Amino acid sequence: MNCKTLLVHLDDSARSAARLDYALETAARHDAHLICVYAVCEAPADPLLMDGEDIWSRSREAQRSANKTNAHARFVAAAARAGVSAEWRAPDGAPTPTAIMHARHADLLILGQDDPDDRNAFVARHFLDDVIIGSGRPAIVLPYAGAVHSRMDSVMIAWDGGRESARAAMDALPLIRRASFVTVVTMERDAHHREPAGIDVAAWLQRHGIEAGFAAIPGISNAHTGTTLLNTLADRHIDLLVMGAYGHARAQERILGGVTRTLLQSMTTPVLMSH
Repeated sequence: MNCKTLLVHLDDSARSAARLDYALETAARHDAHLICVYAVCEAPADPLLMDGEDIWSRSREAQRSANKTNAHARFVAAAARAGVSAEWRAPDGAPTPTAIMHARHADLLILGQDDPDDRNAFVARHFLDDVIIGSGRPAIVLPYAGAVHSRMDSVMIAWDGGRESARAAMDALPLIRRASFVTVVTMERDAHHREPAGIDVAAWLQRHGIEAGFAAIPGISNAHTGTTLLNTLADRHIDLLVMGAYGHARAQERILGGVTRTLLQSMTTPVLMSH
């Protein structure tokens, strides 16, 4: 896969600007075209009705129109400064299926982690999950906390031998070729059964011109795999984590938790996810 068309989701949240900067820098690095999809929540909240007239609806619509105009102007100005080929899209329709449809025509998506403290960050229930799964495209999800940068000098690939991790590693190839350090990390679950998966993946990457090391993270009693990955990211100062998304049924992950759910809730590092 070549990253020639990137898609970034923008909204009215506080982190939207950082997401745009990340997308523009990534597009410039790969000489790619950048598509912005502006999608915000359409669900009404606390409408005020008087004599059958929805006063709230009119003021809300005026505010939304002003927000969209401002977001468009910021996007055009930022793209011009970056010298990136870019286009703005603010499609009508339900945000989730609309975003998925546009995402299917891109090579890579730039999305944002849900921020529970920013009302403007809410687009739709399970918006992030559904776009990642429904689009069939790899997505870099950016955390809402802390500063983010687009450099990918130190990359970690979380490998479990499954279909999703294999897909994610393949999708990440054009992004990590310039990385200074790539580490394939596997989890040691059974002391009596250790397959050399990390070695095999490192050899595969080497044939693509990527030098990679490998490491096995010892299993920790009562520690969730996702939590262990988060700790490892911090310890190794990782710029990008590559991992498969939803190796189990999504409904099961939502009920029981899971690595994907843990990362999406508590991530502090950009994560490339692929399903």
